[in-house]
Amino acid sequence: MSTSPIRVLIADGQPIVLEGLRAVLAQHDNIQIVGEASDGMETIEKTVTLDPDVVIMDLRMPRVDGLTALRSIHTRAPRSKVILFSSGDNKDGFVEAMKLGCSGILSKESSPTLIERSISKVYAGEIWLDSNTTAAVIRQFASPGDFAPPATNGKTTRERAQLSQREREIIILIAQGYKNKEIAEKMFITEQTVKNHLHNVFDKLGVSDRLELALYAIHNSLHLKS
Repeated sequence: MSTSPIRVLIADGQPIVLEGLRAVLAQHDNIQIVGEASDGMETIEKTVTLDPDVVIMDLRMPRVDGLTALRSIHTRAPRSKVILFSSGDNKDGFVEAMKLGCSGILSKESSPTLIERSISKVYAGEIWLDSNTTAAVIRQFASPGDFAPPATNGKTTRERAQLSQREREIIILIAQGYKNKEIAEKMFITEQTVKNHLHNVFDKLGVSDRLELALYAIHNSLHLKS
């Protein structure tokens, strides 16, 4: 049974980058390029007009910068998911982008295979970050004063009450950027036990991946507790 291709808008201020993205994505039958944009304003306008499933956009764009474009897209075309396609020296912007609803961050040094994979994952509703970017985003989110926790409500209180002490400890380590194997070593348990705890935590909190779990911890100031 055939499925409709993922409709993608590509946006970058450098023609050679657009050409490269076009060449890479043209090799995948499950992806259709529906438009291109060379600056932030054009990206916003074409996203609103073309309603792509996914937008791949540089953080540094002419006329209107990527963060401003992301904010506008999130408001005017909320169905379109945005992947930032940027160089690794823009990590400060990555944090703000995640706050604004960015669905993924893809390094311009990524392999062609990862470009297609990131689009598929984001289209399926997941967050796409490689391990280095995830750690950088989590560290900056977790910096004191960087993110104000939202107002406490009844739901948050009930959610916290469901968590065991061991589960809270694992969440804190996740928010600090530790991997499963490292958590297992620090807590003197097996890696499979860590995975079992994470499965239970995901189910209790209604999150789908480590990034969402880390953001939950940070929003609720769990990462500040020892």
